[in-house]
Amino acid sequence: MSKSTGRINRQFDRIQRKVPFSARLLAWLRRPGARLIRIPLGIFLVLGGIFSFLPILGIWMLPLGLLLLALDIALLREPVSAAIVRGSRKWTNWRRSKRDRQSQ
Repeated sequence: MSKSTGRINRQFDRIQRKVPFSARLLAWLRRPGARLIRIPLGIFLVLGGIFSFLPILGIWMLPLGLLLLALDIALLREPVSAAIVRGSRKWTNWRRSKRDRQSQ
């Protein structure tokens, strides 16, 4: 398994831990046999993320769609996994600094 494939799988594992109600669905989508569903769903999520200004659709759809597509498209694995890791670190640091400012 390559480094980027391992990173993508770790990101999915993290999502499954943090959002337990989606764990079964994500586990099913990660199976090799779900490729015919995973690719169109990933495209739909990316498009929904692009149109996040509309009601119901949100920016959360973009990273999830890219993660789904990265499972099947090797060219996307490295940049998507790196972007997800960087984004989650920035989010954690931002929340930590916000919490620290509130406690002062």
